[in-house]
This record gives sequence, C-alpha cells and structure tokens, in this order.
Amino acid sequence: MNDDFVYVDDLVPGVRWDAKYATWDNFTGKPVEGYLANRIVGTRVLCAALERVQERAADLGFGLLLWDGYRPQRAVDSFLRWSKQPEDGRTKRRHYPNIDRAEMFEKGYVAAMSGHSRGSTVDLTLYDLSTGELAPMGGGHDLMDPISHHGASGITPVEARNRQHLRSVLEACGFSSYGCEWWHYTLRDEPYPDTYFDFPIT
Repeated sequence: MNDDFVYVDDLVPGVRWDAKYATWDNFTGKPVEGYLANRIVGTRVLCAALERVQERAADLGFGLLLWDGYRPQRAVDSFLRWSKQPEDGRTKRRHYPNIDRAEMFEKGYVAAMSGHSRGSTVDLTLYDLSTGELAPMGGGHDLMDPISHHGASGITPVEARNRQHLRSVLEACGFSSYGCEWWHYTLRDEPYPDTYFDFPIT
C-alpha cells in the first residue's frame, strides 16, 4: 500500500465494516479479485473526514457501517468480465432484479473506472447505536434499481429520513453523493482525483 493509504478502522476507532467484495455476499456471488482480506482501505484524508462524519452521526444516535472503500482496478476489471458472462440467476433477484448484467454499466450502477479506485470513495450505511441494528434504508447495498436512487418513491418515511440523515452528515463533512446509489459518497477534495490504483487489499 502507498503510505497515504491505511486501514480505515485503524484511524477511525469504533467504525464497523463488512467488506462485501471480500465475501460471497455481493452481486458477483463470490469474493472479488484484489480483495484478499475483509478490511476497508482508504486515504488518510478520507479517514479524517469519516471521523468527523462518525461524530455527527453519533449526535443523531447512529454509528457507521462501511461496505467498501478503496477498490483495486483489477476488481473493477473483473466486474466487467463478469457482466459479459451468461446469466446464472444466483444474485439477480437480490441485486439487479429488473435489468440485465450488461445494463449495470449502461445505467451507472457500475463504472469501468471507479471513484473507489482513487481511494476516497466509500459505500456505507448507518446503524442504531442503542441496538446495533442497521437503520432501514429501503434497499440494501448494491441493489441496482431506481429504488436505490436519492429521492426514490416507494420507500417509507422512516427510510427516507434515514437516507437524509446519512446524506446530511456526509455532505456536512465534505462528501458528495451519487444520484443512483444512496450508500455511495466521494470526498470532494480527494487527494488523487486522476489516479486509479491497483494494489490488492491484504
């Protein structure tokens, strides 16, 4: 790892994580190339910003759960190869029920050059500090469907409010949202805006 990249939990004590692409619980149905350990990696400035987000979220009674941070370019390349393989139905119902694999890229849910590979983008959600339960958000991580868009209809008032809580604390700490995915945020002043890294997460 570049010296400017760290394990997020080392610099943001108390953050929870579940690195989905290091597990079988993701839209490809298996661990993804480049994810050799279930840890979240990011730049130091990302971690400093996340620490501020965590403080603001705690004021609302929430903690942070991270699903992804830095993503090796080789992982993104493997997504592209996977999208061209025949449909096996294993993850379609949960992750992309209303589109074909190839449409993930066309509709903006997966990018051939991902902001994650620059080291200052995160996928995350909130959990209730008093119970440990995930806050209801009206759809899970990597549900590639219009219901995952900001401002989507068809979610409950509680889910809409939780999405707004997440967005407000992140935007207040220097992050920008992504319209198609309520869980995806990028640091506005990211240190490597034009560099796509490929070192594995180990």
